Amino acid sequence: MKQISFAQAEHQNKKKVTRRERFLARMEKLVPWQRLIAALSPSYFPNSAGKRGRPPIGLERMLRIYFLQQWYALADEALEDAIYDSQAMRDFIGIDLAIESVPDATTLLRFRHLLEQHALTQRVFEEINARLAEQGLFMREGTIVDATIVAAAPSTRNKARQRDPEMKQTRKGKQYYFGMKAHIGVDAVTGLTHSVAATSANVADVTMAGALVREDDKRVYGDAGYTGMWKYLDEEKDAPDSRCCVAAKRGPIKKMEDSPMKALLLAIEKAKASIRAKVEHPFHVIKNLFGYRKVRYKGLARNQAQLFTLFALGNLVLAGRCQGHADGASVS
Repeated sequence: MKQISFAQAEHQNKKKVTRRERFLARMEKLVPWQRLIAALSPSYFPNSAGKRGRPPIGLERMLRIYFLQQWYALADEALEDAIYDSQAMRDFIGIDLAIESVPDATTLLRFRHLLEQHALTQRVFEEINARLAEQGLFMREGTIVDATIVAAAPSTRNKARQRDPEMKQTRKGKQYYFGMKAHIGVDAVTGLTHSVAATSANVADVTMAGALVREDDKRVYGDAGYTGMWKYLDEEKDAPDSRCCVAAKRGPIKKMEDSPMKALLLAIEKAKASIRAKVEHPFHVIKNLFGYRKVRYKGLARNQAQLFTLFALGNLVLAGRCQGHADGASVS
């Protein structure tokens, strides 16, 4: 039996269980570790038999460290320091400072590049969703589509003296934004994300609808920004069997005189909005709980790779709530 250190003994004897400990305990149970390891191992250990040198750090340990980075929105160096500071994080990873050190920031950087190069974050997203589908959490009755703007640094104070060419400027209301858009399609019943895409911020939401909808969806819901969505779903306008259920623009209804027809239209729009509200839950998780407010990397490919991980982990948080595990919802 492995002997625990004085720091671990002191940590175990404390009386209060922190929110961070509760959250990590929930993720320990919800993340399908063995499934992810089986899916990613061929790319993580390619033809390593018989080679000399230090063996790579275990895949599960690196995945745990990488997930911590996404949950707490930490840079590589900041994550390394946080692991040294936090006994809860070290327990989650399985590191005992008495006999080993924390993998440095460069090791995490290389691991992240490996995930990006082999599209492994998309595989993580697919494997986690497959596990949730087996648990009956994807109903496949319909999809809600939406997008959110993620800001990027507009400054040109860098070596190249230019902004990221793949990030663009767009206007929302009276405010201008520079960055990218995260487009998602979520299950209309459970609110879990099943499709993710990243584009420059100036790309219209409706043009991405076709990439976010499943073939067997019976209905597709979107806000007024998805007016004309039928064009991108290969449907006829106003077809009786159309799947599109898009919010009406407010202006024409607002101008109508008070009448039973106006009351009916408002009731219909309210019902549509109550369904579409589920699409805000994944955005709330990654932005408010995980702290993902700004683009961290250059280029759409790297940022889309991160989005796959964020929404996969966000699905686990939402799935925990669906299954009645709200006690570990806060990551702090």
